[in-house]
Amino acid sequence: MKVKIEIEEGLEEEEVVIRCGSLSQSVVSLQNYLSKQNSGKRCLMLNRGETEYYVPMEDIFFFETEGREIRAHTAEQIFLCGYRLYELEELLPGSFMRISKSAIVNLDHIYSITRNLTASSEVEFAGSNKKALVSRSYYKALMERLKTRKLGR
Repeated sequence: MKVKIEIEEGLEEEEVVIRCGSLSQSVVSLQNYLSKQNSGKRCLMLNRGETEYYVPMEDIFFFETEGREIRAHTAEQIFLCGYRLYELEELLPGSFMRISKSAIVNLDHIYSITRNLTASSEVEFAGSNKKALVSRSYYKALMERLKTRKLGR
């Protein structure tokens, strides 16, 4: 494994890019380690009505689109988010993953997945009755990520 550091003056936020031929266990472990190093209660500003809330990222179960809105779900609440899903993919730590064109989930809160071979599979979250749908094209990648995360590799 090669390690390369580039210094860029004026860079607003540090960025780590991992280039790999495949998503191996060591790459996922490295991503998880780096994510935890900078995860000191990072919050997202979310809205409900006229009130702005600063919600810790680890409290968010999933994001989904509904019409033109992006909704952030916690165990008991739903907030509106000012970001688009592709922007969230860049902002969120490695514990989050896109599972369809319209949803991103927090892998740490997944309790179960009910597989459906002909349609979207259903994700359930620990401590909540909320559910999200995994499209068939994302199912295999989700299962690989969960397997490496849950086994602690």
